[in-house]
Amino acid sequence: MDYMEVSAKTVEDAIVEAAIKLETTRDKLEYEVLEKGSAGFLGFNSKPAVIKVRKIVTLEDRAADFLKGMFDAMNMVVETKIVYDETDKNMDIELIGKDMGILIGKRGQTLDSIQYLVSLVVNKGTEDYIRVKVDTEDYRRRRKETLENLAKNIAFKVKRTKKPVSLEPMNPYERRIIHSALQNDKYVTTHSEGEEPFRRVVVTLKR
Repeated sequence: MDYMEVSAKTVEDAIVEAAIKLETTRDKLEYEVLEKGSAGFLGFNSKPAVIKVRKIVTLEDRAADFLKGMFDAMNMVVETKIVYDETDKNMDIELIGKDMGILIGKRGQTLDSIQYLVSLVVNKGTEDYIRVKVDTEDYRRRRKETLENLAKNIAFKVKRTKKPVSLEPMNPYERRIIHSALQNDKYVTTHSEGEEPFRRVVVTLKR
């Protein structure tokens, strides 16, 4: 964000004025004093204090501003809860509102797209990669359970028919869930085939 100049009777007043204009708190301001100002003599020849100031934009602010702009364009009222773990470089974003099924999309494809776009915004110009997870209505957990159950049922089918089964195309995250769910199975093994976005998991009997 570019700097702006703010003037007031004192530096302290200018800081307060800047916080009001930028709709933030003083601890989130970065400023430089250009003129300290002076009261003059009996009010004559007084000079205002002038500061150069801007709002400190955090990674959470980046994500929140991007999502607000997107949801405003979609005419949707969505509350965002953002938790950033600076140590692990993880950002968890929860979307709360009505008709969240629109944001989930078929097999979570819309939610994945939102997550990808937020990740681009958050990671722009950063040294360390920030892992972003966007979720709503506990969809990620519910989808994980569904896929794990699917994996077990497919494994049972493969054992019974002794024929490989090819699953529907999935994104890398969902394919990892299938692989992980069956990695310790004594009788079946998994591998992926095809090119993105049509890459899929194939479950076969172990030789």
